[in-house]
Formats: sequence, structure tokens, C-alpha cells
Amino acid sequence: MARDYTINRVPANAPSNIDYEKELNDSQFDAVTAPPGPALVIAGAGSGKTRTLTYRVAYLLDNGINPKNILLLTFTNKAAREMLERVEELVSSNTADLWGGTFHSIGNKILRRHAARLGWETGFSIMDREDQKELMQSVIAESKIDVKETRFPKPDVLGNMFSLAENTSETLDEVVELRYPYFYHLMEQIEGLHVAYEEKKKDTNSMDFDDLLVKTLLLLKENKDICEIYQKQFEFVLVDEYQDTNQVQAEMIDLLGMPQKNVMVVGDDAQSIYSWRGADFRNILEFPDRYEDTKRYVIETNYRSVPEILTFANAAIAPNREQFKKNLAPARPDRDMLPALVPVADVSTQAQFVAQRILELRDEGIELEEIAILYRAHYQSMEIQMELTRRGVPFFITSGLRFFEQAHIKDVASFIKFAANRRDEIAFKRIVKMLPGFGAKTADNLWRSWRGSEGAQAEVIGTFSEYLLDFKVPKKGEKAWEQLAYTLDELISAEGELYPPVAMISSIANGVYDDYMRSKFPNYDNRIQDIRQLERYSEGFEDVAEFLSQLSLLAGQDAVGATQEESDKESVCLSSVHQAKGLEWRVVFVVWLAEGMFPNARVLDEDGEDESGLEEERRLFYVAVTRAKDELYLLYPNMWHGAHNGNVIQRPSRFLEDIPTDLVEEWRVGGNPW
Repeated sequence: MARDYTINRVPANAPSNIDYEKELNDSQFDAVTAPPGPALVIAGAGSGKTRTLTYRVAYLLDNGINPKNILLLTFTNKAAREMLERVEELVSSNTADLWGGTFHSIGNKILRRHAARLGWETGFSIMDREDQKELMQSVIAESKIDVKETRFPKPDVLGNMFSLAENTSETLDEVVELRYPYFYHLMEQIEGLHVAYEEKKKDTNSMDFDDLLVKTLLLLKENKDICEIYQKQFEFVLVDEYQDTNQVQAEMIDLLGMPQKNVMVVGDDAQSIYSWRGADFRNILEFPDRYEDTKRYVIETNYRSVPEILTFANAAIAPNREQFKKNLAPARPDRDMLPALVPVADVSTQAQFVAQRILELRDEGIELEEIAILYRAHYQSMEIQMELTRRGVPFFITSGLRFFEQAHIKDVASFIKFAANRRDEIAFKRIVKMLPGFGAKTADNLWRSWRGSEGAQAEVIGTFSEYLLDFKVPKKGEKAWEQLAYTLDELISAEGELYPPVAMISSIANGVYDDYMRSKFPNYDNRIQDIRQLERYSEGFEDVAEFLSQLSLLAGQDAVGATQEESDKESVCLSSVHQAKGLEWRVVFVVWLAEGMFPNARVLDEDGEDESGLEEERRLFYVAVTRAKDELYLLYPNMWHGAHNGNVIQRPSRFLEDIPTDLVEEWRVGGNPW
């Protein structure tokens, strides 16, 4: 009969002498000192999630766990560095052997040892997005698909399709049908390219970032001996931001941690906002179902925000049905200032209020870098960018380029520029090179043909097509060239007069440029919203020259608007809510809180009976309001001028209607008659 014998652990170094009870609040202490076994730690916004994970690692080391037997998984290199540095400050143990890093970096580390099992050499190259694009272009060039005959998805778009299929439970067919329906008729060719792309990566001994997850999971599933090595090594698995895991990441965690079940996942279901890039909200909700005897720890003490903001935040997330109920409790004293609910007449007034209030806050001693303006979609920042520019308020943007510097905005402007100035070579070549099969050489030849034509010399022309359609173009691009010519025709009247900018933009967006955007940009929906916003802005101009001048001036305000990397001075932050997650400011303005804007109408239209889309939108709203430490301003315009349907009366967001009126102070905004 066999006898069990247990070896007692002996710490490799002297204990750290951390007084865990003194250093942590009660909820944090319970999680940090949890016994072995599966643990779900729900850490509310601003509750010290990083501190909890850091002390958990220190606690394991203090209790004799060898660093090499700990796996700490994070989503960013910054988070991994921060936690490991804090652990080193806390304990005397040498933590060099601790496996800490992003999912991708851990996958890379495993694949470097065992890639041969999958047919790769261990010295494989890791492709960044640009490398991936070039390899995809090579695959397309080697295929027999005639991408010049039709609008075929560009490499970036194909890469997004393949990535979503790899990281979700959807097949490639489902991804294209649901998310890119305008390419579904090309499904057979897309699937063929996917196969060819996988073969090309193996031929060139290269992997993309998705492979670092997908191939690691495949390696562990298909090689039991290798899997057992890591299962035995990783006695304790800790996961940060678990609510953001996709299916592949969750399977990897389960595969490595399931045998010993010493898996602690930390996250906040109320901040799960990335389903559009493959994150699966069900992972955190169903963790207790997958791991029997899971102990749940809820950390609710918030050290960031004043009580008035926390009470509002708790009310904001309460209507969601699918959630772990929690109630953020303040560690800070009352400030005697409720969140401000600010209905305004229109989007212009919204921008004026934000800009004026920011200047007042600066006079009150709040630095500009402690102020943020958050919105659901990047295009909603346009009027605010313009107003801040007019008032000389410096700002930087985390949600993308300045509105008027984005490629698709400049593309649309090029059509208008050429219609207004038939000698504009740069604008002409830019729009020509958008066409499939038209490169720089073809653009040069066509420019010479245009400059020598009567159309370029005539004082007034009736149509562009009467000249352009006579030019020699690549046979496979004839259809696209014809469409371009007719789109340009729509920019001028029969008498050769320019139509107003709003009519021009509508013709461009609904003509040849729409096909180009669908094939070129992975985020087509966001970009078309930007163009619709530009269309609305253009309604204030009858004169095309004045409109183009304003675009150029607003795009050139380098001293005012900058990206975060460019900004080296005190500046207000403009950000989408998605990119604001994890950040905090003393003062936060959440704008465009109107129904259909936030929550987003498209998400609501696509929502199923489970209201998963609406619930994610509400979580996004929750993330926005919990960024504020001291003051929170919630704005919505009562009137919105649609480009095609005139003035539209807007309802406030349903998220605002869910909030008891005694939790906010309404500000009535009026104009100064003087």
C-alpha cells in the first residue's frame, strides 16, 4: 500500500515582514491571503486592483512558493512591469524566475521552446501590423484573385477578419457575414486567402500576434507531455483584467490552471467593454461554473472618487441584469457638489460650455492636464476641438488624429479641392490612387493627360466625364474610373458652378469613395460617421473656398491640438471612453449623452433579445463616470442638426433617465445678451 508523504515548503529568502492586515483594507486582505483553490476577485473601479494582485504575489512568495511556480498574466507590458517592480520593492526574494507578462509575451516564451512541434523553427519572426500587411499583400499577389476587377478587402481588413475568427468562437464565414456583409459574396476567395496566408507564415517561419496565443493553445492541446510540464510548473496562476479575456485566453488559463485549480482571476465585470475586439464577457460571469468551489471576493472601497460621484456610478450600472452586484463605497469625504447634468440647446452650445467651464476651472486652480472630455465615438469631438482651438485651449487626443487630419477626411477634401481648383495636382493624384489598380505611375500619366485637355484649360466646364472618359486607363480599372468621373460630375452644376459643400460631401460619400472605404478601412462604420459629421459641419458654408480654407486652418493648429506623444505641456485630454479605461482625472466632461449617440444606435439595432449590446453600452457609461475624481459634468444637446433631415429634437440618453434626480444637479445654460 502506497504512503503519502508531503514536503513542507521552506522560503528561498527571508520573509518580507509585510504587515498585510495593516497595509490592506479588509476586502483586499481577504483576497490577498486567500487559501489555495480557485478565486474570483471582483475589484470595483478605483478599488486598488493592482495593489491586491501585487500583494498576492508577495504573499505567495512569503509562504514559500518558488517564483518560477507563479504565472502572472496581464494585458499590457506596462501593467506587468508595474506589478513586478512593486513586488520587488515589497519582498527580499529574487523574482527573476517569476513568469510575469502579457498573454502574448508568455505565449512567445513557450513557443520559443517548442515551436518545432508545430512545424516552425524556434527562431521564428514575429510580425507587427506592417509586416503582416506586407505578407498579406504577397499572398494576394500570388493568388489568382483579380483584386483589380472588384473592390476586394485590403490587407488590413483581411487581417481584422482573420484575427476575429481566431480569437472568438465565430468561424471566418460568420465573422464576414455578421461584421463585413458587403464582402460576403467574396467568401470563397477570402477563405482561400486565409489558407494561403497560414501556409505563407509557415514557409517564412513567421508568426503574427494572434499566433502567439492561438499557436500556444494549439501546442498545449496537441502535446500532452508539454502541457503537463507547464501545468506542474505553474502551481499558482494569477490573471489581471480577466473580464477582457477572449475565448483563446480563457482556454489557455483553464488548460494551465485546471489541474491544480490555484487560479485567481481579478477583474470587474462592470468594466467589460471590448466585445468588438473579441473579449467575451461570459468568461468572468461563468468562472464560478467552470471552477467548482470558487471563492468570491468583492473589493468595493473606492479611493478615487468623491461619494457623490460613486453614488451616481452605482445607480448608473444598477439596471444591468448580467452582473455581479457590487456597491462602490467611498474612502474620501463628501465634497458637497453633485454631478452636473447639463442639457444644452445644440452641439455648438455644448462645445462652448465645455470650453468656457474648462477656462473657469483653470482659474480656480485645476491644471488642464487634470481635465478630460470623454465621448462614445471620435467624431463627436469635432465641434469641441474647433471651440478649444478658437479659444486657445491646448489639448491632446488619445482617440485618434485631430479630426481634420484623418485620412478619410483629407480624402473627401481632395475631391472638393480638385473640383474647385482643376490645377490641383496633389488632390487629383490622391483621388486617382484610391482606385483599384491605379498606382503612382498611372496617376502621373493621367495628370499629364488632364493638364493637356481642354477641361483643364476651359474657364467653365459642364462635366468632368466628357474629358476623363476619353483617357486611356488600365482595362481592369475602367469601371472604377468611370465611377470617379461621374462622382466628380455630381460636384458641379450643368453650368459648371460648384454645389455647396454639404451637397458635394454627400455625393462623394455615396459615390466612388464609399466602395473605397469599405475595402480600405477595418473600421468603416466609424469613418462614415466622421464623414457625416463633416457633412453637418459643412452646412454652415455656402462658399466652397471658405469651407476649404477653414479645413486647412483647423488641421494646421499644431500649437493647440496634438497627440499625446506630441504634447509636452499642460493640455486637456480628449478621449473616447474605450481609451480612457484605466485612467483618471480630477474633472471629467462626458458629452453627447443623447439617445442614439450614447448608447450607440447601431449597437442597439444589432442587439438581440438578451440586450447584451445595451448592457455593454451601459458598462461603457459606467467606465466614463468612474474616471472622475472630483467633478463630473454630463452633457446632452436638445437639438441636433442632421445633414439630411434638418433639426432633430433629441432625447437624453436612457442612461441619464435611469438616475434618480436627487443624485444630480441640473445646470440651466443660457446666453449672455451682451
